[in-house]
Amino acid sequence: MSDKYDVVVIGAGPAGYVCAIRAAQLGLKTACIDKWIDDKGKAKLGGTCLNVGCIPSKALLDTSHKFHEAQKGFKVHGISMDNLSINVGEMLDRKNKVIKQMNQGITGLFKANGVTSILGTGKVLAGKQVEVTDTDGKTSVISAENIVIATGSQPINIPPTPLHEDVIVDSTGALEFTEVPKRLGVIGAGVIGLELGSVWSRLGSEVVVLEAQDSFLALADQQIAKESAKIFKKQKLDIRLGARVVGSELKGKEVDVRYVGSDGEEQTVTFDKLIVAVGRRPFTENLFAADAGINLDERGFVFVDDQCRTDVPGVYAIGDVVRGPMLAHKGSEEGVMVAELIAGKVAQVNYELVPSVIYTHPEVAWAGKTEEEVKASGEEYKVGTFPFAAIGRAVASNEADGMVKVIADKKTDRVLGVHAVGPVAAELVQQGVIAMEFQASSEDLALTMFGHPTFGEALHEAALAVDGHAIHMPNRKRK
Repeated sequence: MSDKYDVVVIGAGPAGYVCAIRAAQLGLKTACIDKWIDDKGKAKLGGTCLNVGCIPSKALLDTSHKFHEAQKGFKVHGISMDNLSINVGEMLDRKNKVIKQMNQGITGLFKANGVTSILGTGKVLAGKQVEVTDTDGKTSVISAENIVIATGSQPINIPPTPLHEDVIVDSTGALEFTEVPKRLGVIGAGVIGLELGSVWSRLGSEVVVLEAQDSFLALADQQIAKESAKIFKKQKLDIRLGARVVGSELKGKEVDVRYVGSDGEEQTVTFDKLIVAVGRRPFTENLFAADAGINLDERGFVFVDDQCRTDVPGVYAIGDVVRGPMLAHKGSEEGVMVAELIAGKVAQVNYELVPSVIYTHPEVAWAGKTEEEVKASGEEYKVGTFPFAAIGRAVASNEADGMVKVIADKKTDRVLGVHAVGPVAAELVQQGVIAMEFQASSEDLALTMFGHPTFGEALHEAALAVDGHAIHMPNRKRK
């Protein structure tokens, strides 16, 4: 490891490994340092997202949806099933196989692209030096023309509910329950809380979600958020807004949680398991030597400019350790941008169009501006919405809950935001992202031919509805 590299990336999550691969593709001598190890002591690439986040949670979401569909949804199709059961152990085994397969995929990509994988913990020193501590505690120093910090984030814990073995857990522990809890509490009605809560709800848990904020999905378009809340309520997710957790008490294998409700009254609810999902914080502790020159903000995020440069020339930071939404795809695109910049190319991430997705069933997704944001800006705008209840493919598939919403500038007709709750909402919003990247108008979408019958027709009809031209629903009379 005494060689000097063009690029050293610290962290092999979606931001770091993508950056390393792209840098190597551009002809830069690249190394990627990561501390995750498997049960055999070998490198386990992919970071939080692959190992204990995005991918394993989606594996469980998919399994739980299939179980719930077989249990509750097959009858409407004329399919009868008796004595249906879920083997949680086998479900977890499948999840772990998915993780292993993807781990091996990244390892193969590193080899194919010539990225040097270094197992250990990285620390940024002054003068573009990186100290690496291996699994045995031995240290060595490598140097690089450029350093990219991609160390990710970790769950936030709160004093009222300290983690305790397998009773009070964070998002990582929630992926390892060996049986379906009868009563499950979730603190936080954000993306992680809703996804994990829905997994175990589908498998039979009575789920109560405690959310301190008074509004549901505050960052989403509120029309979509309200529609989503109705659907989740119908699915028996008990979401209590304005519920501020103030304490907890372990009683054997269960926990009493005290919270102050929106009415100001303190209440207590008892759970067999409790998931704390109140957000994540950047992983920057012990990452920098005192004289490294890297500046952090008051919350521990690395301070960077719009192109992820830190205050030290040649040192960049990407992904969850910097400003912006903590999303894998945002980090990946920052990784590509930084690699391109280091190679002398022109590159910039469009932070106005970062898609957000909640992988519940149905999905909730959005990109661009919400109606609240457009209204606050003072821009004149117009809106088109369309329900999946009027889409033939959705009705035929028994997936008719939800809607698609398109927001456009009133003067230019340029699409400003696309929002959806419903089947394949993420994929439909992604179509909207493409449209917005090319500065399309709602008329452009309206004049585009969509296959029939498809879920995508909901986006087409919502675009038509922007100007009152929807075909398969009566249009509102325009003032």
